[in-house]
This record gives sequence, structure tokens and C-alpha cells, in this order.
Amino acid sequence: MIRTKKRHQLDMCHGSLADKILLFAIPLMASSMLQLLFNAADVIVVGRFAGKESLAAVGSPPSLINLLVALFVGLSVGSNVVVARNLGGKRHDMVGRAVHTSILMALVSGAILAVFGFFAARQLLVWMSSPADVIDKSAIYLRIYFLGMPATMAYNFGAAILRAQGDTKRPLYFLIIAGVVNVILNLISVILLNMDVAGVALATTISQYVSAGLVILCLTKEDGPLRLNLKAMKLDRHILGQILEIGLPAGFQGIVFSLSNVLIQSSINSFGSTVVAGSAAAGNIENFVYQAMNAFYQTNLTFTGQNYGAGEKERVRKGYHVSLWTVGLWGILVSAIFICFPGAIADVFFHEPKAVEIAIGYLVIIGFGEAFMCVELTTIGALSGLGRTRLCSVISVAFTSARIPLAVILSESMGLHGIWWALTSTSVVKGIIFTCTFFWIMRKKTS
Repeated sequence: MIRTKKRHQLDMCHGSLADKILLFAIPLMASSMLQLLFNAADVIVVGRFAGKESLAAVGSPPSLINLLVALFVGLSVGSNVVVARNLGGKRHDMVGRAVHTSILMALVSGAILAVFGFFAARQLLVWMSSPADVIDKSAIYLRIYFLGMPATMAYNFGAAILRAQGDTKRPLYFLIIAGVVNVILNLISVILLNMDVAGVALATTISQYVSAGLVILCLTKEDGPLRLNLKAMKLDRHILGQILEIGLPAGFQGIVFSLSNVLIQSSINSFGSTVVAGSAAAGNIENFVYQAMNAFYQTNLTFTGQNYGAGEKERVRKGYHVSLWTVGLWGILVSAIFICFPGAIADVFFHEPKAVEIAIGYLVIIGFGEAFMCVELTTIGALSGLGRTRLCSVISVAFTSARIPLAVILSESMGLHGIWWALTSTSVVKGIIFTCTFFWIMRKKTS
């Protein structure tokens, strides 16, 4: 029993820094990459077999979905930090209370999102200025997608709990299983059954319930403090207060980020379905980088949370240095690829020249900010692990909000490219400011 528990647990408070960080980050990065590969498969299947209108219908709603779930994703960050700190401090009773509070909160929030999203889908798309030739299909996609929200929330919170003990392998296995189910159902529903966007949404929703079922089953089989007893689920007020204190600022930060993306997407929608399709495909490509770096965000969140909970402040600082060098080099490589080979990447998704042209323009401009975005995400993870989510929220909200007026100003003279330069320039500024902020805080804590 004990051997099973330790096989999945990664002690982040002792041993080599680089080994622990990479052992945690690589499975998490693989999970993110696989998720995006499965999502890209969705896009490719729809683009190849259902047409550009269907691709635009599937490609434009993600920014809206992210806006609606941002608050709850932020709360899962709070769950991760609370569990990680108590694990680092050996307070196992508090860990158990946090697990049960988190899962119950996930199921309740998922049910609320499902009901709201199902009935409000079309009106939300109208407010986003969704093109007339895709809004009906987008509404169908959203309604079916939101039926999977209870599962999405359960998986996000459950995986956050497992990551808090250093376990990133089992969430990877669950994601592989769910992703394979998603791809198979996609091919059947779109190619064989001609279900178009409804088939894509249904395949995604079913796969979400598969991954959620696996992570909940995993927690019920745990031997240690993470063990979940479904009959004993209840909200612990003290634990809930801790989760909200850390998670609400992170959630608000996510809301502002997602809201800015919704407004940016609304501006892109005004250029027509071809531009929406090209932008959606290019954005899907950039998401590979974002999600890969999200692995280091999650790594620093858990690493910092465990070590700060154990009083290992110097280890926190050294671990951040290792992550910073790793993501910085990765970001420079990605920037070079986006800037030098955008056409080869865009051709994977399209044969339509205009859509390829749009995607190339996006990749080249966004490429100049990728390294800074990588540094930003990693540093936010470290600061959140310290419990400084309010500070992260202030910085992120200020500069993310600036994207909107900047996009309006630049688009007047540069057109569509002005919108993308607004995204890139703010990423550069945030990357620099967050890094300086972390070093300033650690200097105060160790002086």
C-alpha cells in the first residue's frame, strides 16, 4: 500500500532541483501537447471534411468558453496551492479536507456552468459579433460542449490535486485514453455520420466525462491523505476560505485575460469567416507553445507551494532559476520557428491561399513575443505558489486590459496585423515586469 502511494508521489522538497522539476514538467508538458494534438485533430478533421464555415464555428468559441470557466480554473489553482502547502508541512488532515472541499466545489460549479452555457450560448455569440454564416453552427457546438462542464471541472480540480503531490503521470495516462476516444468519435461522427460540428462537440463532451471518471476513480483508490470518499464530501469553511483567498485573484486574472481574448476575437470576427478560420488555425498552433509553458507554470506552482510550505525559501529561488533558463531557451527556439517557417506550419491546416496568408501573418507577429510569454507563465506559477496571486492579478489585469485600446489604435493604421501586434507587445512587457517582481519579492523574503 505504501509503495503504491510513493510510486506516484514526487517529493519536491529534497534532491536535485533539475531532476525534480523535469520529472514533474515533462509528463505535464506531454499531457498539454497531447490535448492540443487531439484538439488540432478536431480542427483538421472539420477543416478537411466539413469546410471553412464549420472550422470557423469550432474555432471562434474557445475564447468565450475560456472566459466562462476562467474563474473556476483559478479556484483549482487555489486547491493546488492549499494541498501542496499542507503536504509540504505534513498536515495530512488539512490535505484530506482540501480534497473533499475541492471536488464538491468542482461538481457544483460545473453544473452551474452547464445550465448557463446551454441556454445562453447563442446570445453570447451574438454579443461576440459571430459571423452570420457560422453563428448557428457555433451555437450548436457550444450547447453540446457546455453539457460536459461538470466533467471538465471535475478533471481540472482532480488533476490539480494529484499534481500537488507531484503526480503528473496519471493525469497524462487519463488524458491519453480520453484523447483517443475523442479522435475516434470525431472521425466516426464527422466523416461517417456527417454530423458536422455537432459530432465534434459530442465527441469532446464524451471524452471529458471519460477523463473525469478516471481521475475521480483514481482519487477514491488513493491510500494516503489524497483519498476521496464520495459519501463524505462537504465544504470545509476554513479550507474554502484558503482556496478562495488564493484562487479568486487567479480566477479574476484569468477572466480579464479571457475577456480581452473575447473582445479581440470579436474584432477578428468582423473581418469575415475566412479570417476567422485562418486566425483560429494559427491560434491553435500557438496554443502548443502556451500549453507547453503552462506545464512549467504548474511545475513552479507545485514546487514553490511544497517548498514554501516546508520553509525552504532558498530552494524556491534556485528552482525558479532552473525553470527560467529552460523556458527562456524554449521560447527563443519557438520564436525562431514561427518567424522563419510560418508557411510550412500553416499548410498543415489549409490549402486555401487566403486562409494560409492570414495564418502566416499571425504566426510571424506573435513569434516575436513567444519567449516573453514563456517567462511570464513560469513566473506567475512561482509567485502563485508563494500565495501572491493578488499581485499577479494586479499586474496581469493592468497590462492585459491595455491590449484592447492598443488593438483599436494599431488596427486603424495596420488593419488585422495591428491586433496581433497589440498581443505581442503586451506579452513582452508582462514577461519583463513579472520576472523583476519575483526577484524583488525573493530578495525581501531572504534578507
